[in-house]
Amino acid sequence: MTLPAQNLLAEEASPYLQQHSGNPVHWRAWSPASLEEAKALDRPILLSVGYAACHWCHVMAHESFEDDGVAAVMNRLFVNIKVDREERPDIDQIYMAALSSMGEQGGWPLTMFLTPDGKPFWGGTYFPREPRYGRPGFIQVMEAVDKAWREKRASLNQSADGLTTHVQARLAGSHAKTGLDRDTLAELAKGIDGMIDRDLGGLRGAPKFPNAPFMQTLWLSWLRDGNASHRDDVLNSLEQMVSGGIYDHVGGGLSRYSTDAEWLVPHFEKMLYDNAQLIRFCNWAHAASGNGLFRVRIEETVDWLLREMRVDGGAFAASLDADSDGEEGLFYTWSREEVEAALGDDSALFFKHFTLSSPHGWEGKPVVHQTLFQQSHYVIDREEISPLKARLLTVREQRVRPGLDAKTLTDWNGQMIAALAEAGRSLARPDWIDAAAKAFAHISTAGRDGRLPHSMLGARKLFPALSSDYAAMANAAISLFEATGNWSYVDQAGQFIKQLDHWHADTEKTGYYLTASDSTDVPIRIRGDVDEAIPSATGQIIEALVRLASVTGNLDLQERAWQVAEHAAGRAAHQAYGQAGIVNACALAIEPLKLVIVDALDDPKLVPVANRSPDPRRVDVVVPIGTGTNRPLLPGGILPPTNEAGAWLCTGQVCLPVVTDAEELERLLRGL
Repeated sequence: MTLPAQNLLAEEASPYLQQHSGNPVHWRAWSPASLEEAKALDRPILLSVGYAACHWCHVMAHESFEDDGVAAVMNRLFVNIKVDREERPDIDQIYMAALSSMGEQGGWPLTMFLTPDGKPFWGGTYFPREPRYGRPGFIQVMEAVDKAWREKRASLNQSADGLTTHVQARLAGSHAKTGLDRDTLAELAKGIDGMIDRDLGGLRGAPKFPNAPFMQTLWLSWLRDGNASHRDDVLNSLEQMVSGGIYDHVGGGLSRYSTDAEWLVPHFEKMLYDNAQLIRFCNWAHAASGNGLFRVRIEETVDWLLREMRVDGGAFAASLDADSDGEEGLFYTWSREEVEAALGDDSALFFKHFTLSSPHGWEGKPVVHQTLFQQSHYVIDREEISPLKARLLTVREQRVRPGLDAKTLTDWNGQMIAALAEAGRSLARPDWIDAAAKAFAHISTAGRDGRLPHSMLGARKLFPALSSDYAAMANAAISLFEATGNWSYVDQAGQFIKQLDHWHADTEKTGYYLTASDSTDVPIRIRGDVDEAIPSATGQIIEALVRLASVTGNLDLQERAWQVAEHAAGRAAHQAYGQAGIVNACALAIEPLKLVIVDALDDPKLVPVANRSPDPRRVDVVVPIGTGTNRPLLPGGILPPTNEAGAWLCTGQVCLPVVTDAEELERLLRGL
């Protein structure tokens, strides 16, 4: 079977694929038909993986994929398949692992060469059209691969088989389960501590990423073991990060990473998942430190989210591009003259609180950032400065906007819904909780036959969901339950876990695969154990199982969570630092915390204490005084009395005596 000799991306539901629909390359999307075509033609596959907000993906597209000469070589020698890594993280992870196994540095665009049956035999990332940056030119690369394919096919097939076997063992293999051990988290935290940049925050060196899984390991180490230096590492990292140019000081929100060690010049793309993590961590940091900076950054980031990232139905778009009008960062950067033209005499006040910098190697207009001194004074003077920022934002809105990848990804939305619900609780912002609930409703009602889509763009939906989608939405449902007290969210979390069990569980019922059992186009069904910018699918699944078991008191579910965690820990033990998400989730499984509060909802005394003391290890269940139904179970099947206010904090199957005083509850929750 062969497909039409033309570009076939125009009808795809991915904005990234649509961006390439005008290329002279005969692109196909990843599908069984595309793989069959390669076999029918007996041609190798050229696989190109990227995403809409990826700067170097755009560079390679402009240089090579839009060039008729390059496209002619591609069309003559290969079956060319384009993949949006956000739509198909399963495909991306398989071939990224293959590239890593070749000893190459990963990144996007990912450029891989596969046998007609989809096995990788060579690859790289960005290739320039002509040789430069110490890299061969793309046409050179393709002609060399073709020559090797024609003259050394047996050898290439042999190496492809070996590489595929290696990737399968790494991403889909099983290892003996290991007992869950408190020391695992402590050892990982100690290792991360040795990589921390004490001066600038984050991990030492450049480029600098927020690295949420590692930061959560340090935070859990502080919460559980009282290691204050690990708390301070996270607080310093956050404070440094949100003062830098990686944070959008005019409009709010965080870019994906900085190109330097100072958090100064970012790659300017903004991803939904990074900002969900930023909101969560700033919420914890605000509660732990009392530093109003973190509340300010949450408010600014949520304002950006609701202003620029909401799509039809109330869910959230995937990302904003780094480039506008063909230049990276053009939308976000300012010359001094532009600021003075917008603010006039008020520009002096702006420059008192903000700095413009053009570091060596940066070719664009200056980047807006703050010194730590300016940042601390900005928090104090915010009411005076906010109108100036609003005027700059109005001017900025007249510029050519960066592209919006408006597809709704279920797992990323689940992360943001949970973050909004948690921050809405802590900071008494019911409007944020309402926004989270609206996004949740849009996604949870978009399924068919009880199954969620992984991605949506307008009326187009991509089925089936991944395991990360069900896990993220189950966690989001529990966070919304905590924020609203609506037990229907618990029921929905249970339904998501049922779908997860049906479509993703392994035959031994000891773990889950990322891809559904009826997906027919994956060369390997991988586990989803590896962290990326956010915790792995497996880490999110364990967290969802533990939290749902805690809320419901379901001992069978608790036992299953433990079993899944033990097998995941067995696999994680064979990795160095790529599976912090699993280690963090296993720490939750070892010591799950549950807080049951009975309170007067019209004049609560205890609920506000819990709300302003967020803890990622804890689930909170609130019931009104006098409730006769939907009473939550304490361990041992005990029903708490609901005739008067009280709070029960339980670790696993053991509960502390009831607390009735708000100050005593505050001391208890803060470990004072």
